Amino acid sequence: MNFRNILLKAKEGKYAIPQFNINNLEWAKYILEECEKEKSPVFLGVSTGAAKYMGGYNTVVSLVKGLIKDLNISIPVMIHLDHASTKEDCIKAIDAGFDSIMIDASSLSLNDNISLTNEVKNYSKNQLIEAELGKIGGTEDGLTSDIYYTNTNEAVTFVSETNIDMLAPALGSVHGIYKGEPNINFDVMREISTKTNLPLVLHGGSGLSTEILKNAIACGIVKINFNTELQIAWHKSVIDFINNNKEAYDPRKVISAGEKSLKKVVSEYISILGSKNKG
Repeated sequence: MNFRNILLKAKEGKYAIPQFNINNLEWAKYILEECEKEKSPVFLGVSTGAAKYMGGYNTVVSLVKGLIKDLNISIPVMIHLDHASTKEDCIKAIDAGFDSIMIDASSLSLNDNISLTNEVKNYSKNQLIEAELGKIGGTEDGLTSDIYYTNTNEAVTFVSETNIDMLAPALGSVHGIYKGEPNINFDVMREISTKTNLPLVLHGGSGLSTEILKNAIACGIVKINFNTELQIAWHKSVIDFINNNKEAYDPRKVISAGEKSLKKVVSEYISILGSKNKG
């Protein structure tokens, strides 16, 4: 599987590949099943916090690869480290067999961001490398930050000096729940896409309208990340189940109560992004 070619096909075909973040075995299973049903390639996003929660990077890889084999998953699946801020975490994920690595050094200066990104890329073993420039706001793994928009000239410099596979520019999206109307800068998005000619990533896809998502894809976005909306849908269904089944104590029944609602969100976004039957 050459996911670089898949990204380029998405860029040329004006569709985007979804990243759905996973938190446990059940989420990985549900997402894989629905993506297989829809024949959509997928990034399974794993934050450093989620990796720690699930037991570690080796556990995540073993779990996902086991599911792919046991469920007869045929679509392209990338195990993706999401928002790692240290070289050490990236090394652990690379050594464990992750397919794709996001080094997020966006809090550093441009030169230090370039330097750390190159250290990770040079250590990698043919993994896809994603990096962030500017700062995407909202909440990620309990940490809250403001938005710092990406400068186009800095983006060009960053890409030329790192040779990364994907760039996540800060263009008005946020992690978590939007407060008020999203203010996405499509002009800068289009300009960065044109001048870098690189697949762009949009973080904070949950809660964005179909129109915004489709406009983003038209402006060069090739991968869009979703997490919060899946969590909210799953949580609501589990709460409803517990309220209606107060004597239920089997964790399999409690956790799986959110399966249908989670899969519904996955299916809806695959349809919006245009990745159906692209796997």
